[in-house]
Amino acid sequence: MEIPLKPDNETARLDTLHSLNILDTACEERFDRVTRLAKRLFDVPIAVVTLIGQEDVVPKSCAGAALPPVSRDISLCAHAILGDDILVVPDARLDFRFHDNPLVTGEPHLRFYAGCPLTLGKGYKLGTLCLIDTQPRSFSAEDAKLLRDLAAMVEQEMAALKMATMDEMTHLSNRRGFEVLAQQAIHVCKRLNTPASLLFFDLNHFKAINDTYGHAEGDRALGTFADLLREVLRSSDLIGRLGGDEFVAMLVNSGQSETQAVIARLRQAVEERNDREQRGYRICFSVGQVDLDPARHSSIADMLAQGDMEMYRNKQEIKAQQRPH
Repeated sequence: MEIPLKPDNETARLDTLHSLNILDTACEERFDRVTRLAKRLFDVPIAVVTLIGQEDVVPKSCAGAALPPVSRDISLCAHAILGDDILVVPDARLDFRFHDNPLVTGEPHLRFYAGCPLTLGKGYKLGTLCLIDTQPRSFSAEDAKLLRDLAAMVEQEMAALKMATMDEMTHLSNRRGFEVLAQQAIHVCKRLNTPASLLFFDLNHFKAINDTYGHAEGDRALGTFADLLREVLRSSDLIGRLGGDEFVAMLVNSGQSETQAVIARLRQAVEERNDREQRGYRICFSVGQVDLDPARHSSIADMLAQGDMEMYRNKQEIKAQQRPH
């Protein structure tokens, strides 16, 4: 049996999958109607939308016999996401990769398999729409076109879910999307005993920008700050916009001193952008830093609440420094 490899973009792929918040959740009509249609059109006993997690392959929707999650090591879908084309196995007993696979030698006694990768974002293959039969069968070019069309329907539904986790203006994660990803990051950091820090940002005097220069300019300021966060922070850090003029970032494998250095670099980058663009106002921010304490922070909500308080304390300090003496 051939064990499937991991895609080169595995970390980002898993982050994208987790951001949808659909792993280990109940069936949804948006996916069920596609698997029902696929089962009927192809006249197969089983049609499934699968999601490829870190260790397991989870059926998100299954028309036909109910299938449990299976180990990624034995899943044909884990092979399917390694390529761009549909993976077609006319008779698994005759395929050197799968002839001794437990899914072939035992339940569900898989013979025919056709799996179309489900792609989202920058080529992240999150799972498959696959057809399964207990009898060998052929698969034509016309069949492949139809399966791709059905898979595109699933991808459109996933894209809609992705939009629900993204801030349209800045293209950062919104509150929902950030909380899902950050909670996952907390679990990983606790398990590996890795440091992490949360930064809670608020733009100072933002209302004055809107009132004086208009909301379009206010939106431009928000976009500029989002760009600077992307520029200064590492690609592995999580960044989100909570709403209004509040932003947040989770820095994984970053201790107190490293995080403070990031804040200093961000302040410098903001000042340099202000000097270069000369918009008539200056972007400035307050920030609250919270270093992950496994004993105190059971959830991302705990860290956000503390970050909000620390940010407010920093805002008061900045106001005190700006008062005439």
